[in-house]
Amino acid sequence: MHISNTTVTRRTMLMLLAGALALLGIVTMSGWLAESTRQYSQAVGRMTAIRVAAGTLLSQLQDAEIGQRGYLLTGDRQYLKPYEAATTAVDDTIARLHGFAEGEDAVASDILDRLAVLATAKRTELAETIALMETGRRDEALAVVRTGRGMRLMDEARQALADLITPADAQLAAQLAAMNGQARMSRWVAALGGLFILLVVGGAVWIVLRYTRDLVQAQHAIQALNDSLEQRVAERTVELQRANDEIQRFAYIVSHDLRAPLVNVMGFTSEFDSGLASVRAHLDRQPPDGDDAAAAEARRAATEDMPEAIDFIRASTSKMDRLINAILALSRQGRRTLVPEAVSMQSLLENALASVRHQAGELGCAMDIAGPLPSLVSDRLALEQVFGNLIDNAVKYLDPARPGRITIRGRAEGNRLLFEVVDNGRGIMPQDHQRIFELFRRSGAQDRPGEGIGLAYVRTLVRRLQGDVTVDSVPGQGSVFRISLPKTLTLSPETPAHEA
Repeated sequence: MHISNTTVTRRTMLMLLAGALALLGIVTMSGWLAESTRQYSQAVGRMTAIRVAAGTLLSQLQDAEIGQRGYLLTGDRQYLKPYEAATTAVDDTIARLHGFAEGEDAVASDILDRLAVLATAKRTELAETIALMETGRRDEALAVVRTGRGMRLMDEARQALADLITPADAQLAAQLAAMNGQARMSRWVAALGGLFILLVVGGAVWIVLRYTRDLVQAQHAIQALNDSLEQRVAERTVELQRANDEIQRFAYIVSHDLRAPLVNVMGFTSEFDSGLASVRAHLDRQPPDGDDAAAAEARRAATEDMPEAIDFIRASTSKMDRLINAILALSRQGRRTLVPEAVSMQSLLENALASVRHQAGELGCAMDIAGPLPSLVSDRLALEQVFGNLIDNAVKYLDPARPGRITIRGRAEGNRLLFEVVDNGRGIMPQDHQRIFELFRRSGAQDRPGEGIGLAYVRTLVRRLQGDVTVDSVPGQGSVFRISLPKTLTLSPETPAHEA
């Protein structure tokens, strides 16, 4: 069943709309997750800073008291160094605590006011005993200590600090639980969004390929009527050229318009990653042996779950980007102006081998050209791309079990030239000899990088050069790719006069 232009247009626009909506949803969700992560990061940082500052304040008061006791017991002023350092730093620590709590919690501010009073009273008590000791009234200084006033002040300070830390811990646990929920949500968003994007791209490619197949069938029907209906064939050829231009424009529209929201997804993913980095930085500053269950779960989410979700988003967008590039490359190649010129295939292929000789040498692969090659009149750029792809594939799929060898041969057959790229690589299964020339289709173990684009690109170029490409291959022995080309490329009047 043939697909009409209207049907192709409608389906293409629907696929484009669906992809745009999916990407818009992912962008919106990514932005919301990034902003939420930033807010949670700030909250976690504030709660963590309060706990650290509270512990610092208690340590400073204890250091001051220890220095006082040492001086009272020994009379050695060396013991006053921790006292002097601690009493000087107490005000700064209390000021920092006020800064963390300012505008956030009235209860915390009240507790800090009480702490400031207690700290002042404690330092007054310590200063009083030290002053007595310095005037030689040691017994009076010890009598002040024995009253227990200093101990009561420290107990009240510890209780005030506990009253400050307890709600901070509760808020920290709530924030960490919310972050864990967001981590789970981000994984689902990444998985569903990536799957939907791949489905949209796959649908667009299916429409393009199916429509192209219908065009080829129509061209065959026109060829069958050529003898008796020359005028009609000429008219139909023009229509087919227009249809081919239209399908190339459809492919360009799908690829170009999907790229813009894809860039937004990549950008918001980077912002999400930056926000996550600040969360990890705060968690890394905390000793892991003091983590409670919530903190441990947050540490795991920040170091495992959320990075995994981000990696999934990036892998999906990268794959989509490669697929879009493939569609664009085929669309642009179909509209590029061919420029026939005299081409020395000997020189062209020597340069092609030289470009991969270093890589082949590292793999222990020998490369050579068997005898002088015939020259022709054709498009130089297209020839370089065709044989560059074939040579790259030959090097990529060498068999590591034996020394590699790549040989290029060429000969004339009537008014056409036949070129062969021969390798002793791992070979191709017989059922895949035609499949490998289809877009996004690959053969054998998928242990080499690639998207199944190169050979489809080769076939498109060779056909534009009025040639054909075939392959003979035996698994475990190697492959022979044959390119048949006319000695002189003759452009038809319908050939485009410009590049897309």
